[in-house]
Amino acid sequence: MRVVIVGATGNVGTAVLRALLDEPRVTSVLGIARRLPDRTADPYRHAEWAPVDVAVEDADEAVVRRLAEAFRGADAVVDLAWLIQPNRERELLRRTNVEGTRRVAEAVVRAGVPQLVAASSVGAYSPVDDDTPRGEDWPTDGIPTSHYSVDKAAQERVLDELEAAHPEVAVARIRPALVFQADAAQSIVRYFVGPVVPVRLLRHGRLPALPLPAGLRLQAAHADDVADAYRRVIVERARGAFNVAADDVLRGADLARVVDHGRVVEVPPPAVRAAVAVAYQARVVRADPGWVDLAMRVPVLDTTRLRTELGWAPRHTAAEAVEELLDGIAVGQGLRSSTLRPATPRPAGHAVMPLRRRGEVGIPESLDRYLLGLYLSDHFTGATAGLERMELMTRSYADTPFHAELAEVTEQLRAERELYRDLLDALGVPRRRYRQAVAWLGERAGRLKLNGRLLERSPMTAVLETELMRAAVLGKIGGYQTLREHADDLGLDPGQLDELIALARGQIDLLDRFHAYVRARAFRVGRPLGSDDGR
Repeated sequence: MRVVIVGATGNVGTAVLRALLDEPRVTSVLGIARRLPDRTADPYRHAEWAPVDVAVEDADEAVVRRLAEAFRGADAVVDLAWLIQPNRERELLRRTNVEGTRRVAEAVVRAGVPQLVAASSVGAYSPVDDDTPRGEDWPTDGIPTSHYSVDKAAQERVLDELEAAHPEVAVARIRPALVFQADAAQSIVRYFVGPVVPVRLLRHGRLPALPLPAGLRLQAAHADDVADAYRRVIVERARGAFNVAADDVLRGADLARVVDHGRVVEVPPPAVRAAVAVAYQARVVRADPGWVDLAMRVPVLDTTRLRTELGWAPRHTAAEAVEELLDGIAVGQGLRSSTLRPATPRPAGHAVMPLRRRGEVGIPESLDRYLLGLYLSDHFTGATAGLERMELMTRSYADTPFHAELAEVTEQLRAERELYRDLLDALGVPRRRYRQAVAWLGERAGRLKLNGRLLERSPMTAVLETELMRAAVLGKIGGYQTLREHADDLGLDPGQLDELIALARGQIDLLDRFHAYVRARAFRVGRPLGSDDGR
């Protein structure tokens, strides 16, 4: 079987990718994402990849056409593309979540794919006021005060229309409870908590008491168990809806025991909702009060159908999934994708240790502390400006054959910047934040240069941007070489620096190839960037 996963870099997508890699009946997997992962890292290195943004504005036919081309020859398409943030950009969320599903469905039909497996949710169900388990026949009209639930219900209507118009397509809907794994820890923090709340303090201990809405009951499933449900649905070409949840339903006392002490403080739900609303408006947290409504009103899931028809059974309890998540939050755990990136991302091969060290890290008296500190701070400043420019290039040249590689280098630069930040902290060198602010402003100001065009982006800009980035990466190599020269004095591992130099030379190779591509088009009439005539 050949399977295409749309949204293959997120929490569930990564787990589904792992599950399919272990399934002998699945012989090839194509991952589709708006921003590609590090394709040298597990599990992403085992799949083919294509960059497609299902939510591009005013490009309906173009997106459907690109998806259909990618879907051709597939036995199943798994649609996991979904945005939870930014909460406040409601139109963007709906365009991704609802219109994105419709675009995927149209492409499935156009490409003649026999099965579509879509990621629905317990959040699609209509609200309840009891703990009676509900099967897949419970109405999916959503909870009106939750934008997530409203979009999940709207997605269900898109799938209804597909089933009615094209009965030859086996449409399956996976409706899981909350999905947790350690590798998704930092992404969940970014989606719901934000940078203000000091969640990393969990590594030093738990709260003395856990405040929770009175009457809360929570179902959850480990991402690998949810992925196993997807795997079974795919290989059996099953149709219809399937609830997914672990056996245990967690209440306040259960959740308190998971966080080590068993003490819970029950708070009236309206008070919790009001507190979340205030924190959300103050931008202290990223979750809006609709998430409280969702937590209090969704039904308990009955998973009988999945168990009896497909032989599924969870290997983890909900309590185990929550505990694993909390352990991941404490250390900022993640993976090498833009969605699941850890609290401190690393380049390929450096996902575990921030810096490999050979001895005591520091600047000895034999080196000029002030000059070396200023030098490293300036390189960190350059990394800030370079990342901003590379992010812009990745967005601007999405219609070129190089988009996937540009996206990959962007993630490498993001990780290298964080590595430099760790290095400054380890050596006790001040970051001189005002320099980073100036670099950020300078990079933004540089975008105002028109390059001969007033109302559209000049093709000459691509040539100049590539030349600037190439010079920046060459400068970065010089910085790594300087650190390599003094690695023994600084207590750093020269082997790691050699690897970073090799990584940067690979970035130079890409920029050289991209420069050849753009310079052949920038100054020729009738040969725009993105023209499909080779590299």
